[in-house]
Amino acid sequence: MNMKPLKGQHHVSAITANAQKNYEFFTRILGMRLVKKTVNQDDTTMYHLFYADERGNPGTDLTFFEIKNAGRTYRGTDSITCTFLRVPSDESLLYWKKRLSEQEVLHGEIREANGKKMLFFEDFEGQRLALISDQNNKGVKGGKPWDRAAVPPNHGIIGLGPVMLTVSELGPTANLLTEVMEYRRIGEYSLDEDTVVVFETGEGGNGAEIHIKESHDLPKQRPGRGSVHHVAIRVENEDELRNWVRKLKELRIASSGFVERYYFKSLYFREPNGILFELATDGPGFEADEPFEQLGEKLALPPYIEDSREEIEAKITPLDTKSE
Repeated sequence: MNMKPLKGQHHVSAITANAQKNYEFFTRILGMRLVKKTVNQDDTTMYHLFYADERGNPGTDLTFFEIKNAGRTYRGTDSITCTFLRVPSDESLLYWKKRLSEQEVLHGEIREANGKKMLFFEDFEGQRLALISDQNNKGVKGGKPWDRAAVPPNHGIIGLGPVMLTVSELGPTANLLTEVMEYRRIGEYSLDEDTVVVFETGEGGNGAEIHIKESHDLPKQRPGRGSVHHVAIRVENEDELRNWVRKLKELRIASSGFVERYYFKSLYFREPNGILFELATDGPGFEADEPFEQLGEKLALPPYIEDSREEIEAKITPLDTKSE
């Protein structure tokens, strides 16, 4: 089967227990734009919020499911343990270190690893994040920050960077990435005395890398608020996605099969250590049901659940989005 290379990160979806505080953190502190306010299509009682660049270009979306009764995360292995967010330059990290300090956000020092400068921090629920400099980065291009955001565009977040996995057994995951998903193993680096192995796909660069640490000492993570639910990888279009559905079936890798998400089409499966992967198409995109200027302002529902709007709205708490 003649498959095109996967294109890099599409989105990362995580868990919050408080949509309002989550909104305030990612828009007012991090300066990302809420490009879609919708619900989890598999459980319409919970919000699904999409934060991204100015129009939610593929590869820029960090999304959250609101699970109001979500307990704490018990950190461990076989999980996504850090999501990197790209910023334009090394100078941007100096801006961000100062901003995070002023906003009383827990963060570390600017450091260098894998030839890139980065700044690790956590949100109010312990979501592990890092800003990574795109200076001299080659490969997948970043997006464009919203010009009405709380952060100046020359330092704004321009998309998703590498996604860090921590697994109990590197070999099977590495084999899936290289032999099935056709990633390239391109090197490794040290981070806090751990060895991190780097894989890339497509054009490569910050927006197309998966970084993996192996740990035999940690228990398996028990997810809750502040944990990552899954990572989604970009495919060109629906035809390519259906090729992947067939490929996984032929390889006897259990999957969801083709899933309609309206803003994109999807396919879900778990890698050998149990971490949930998604493949998602670049389109149609978030302007399928809202114009650019009004993205994220109203509760958007795909046509196939629009008839349930009254019932859905009765079960969610309105977000105060009056000022960003």
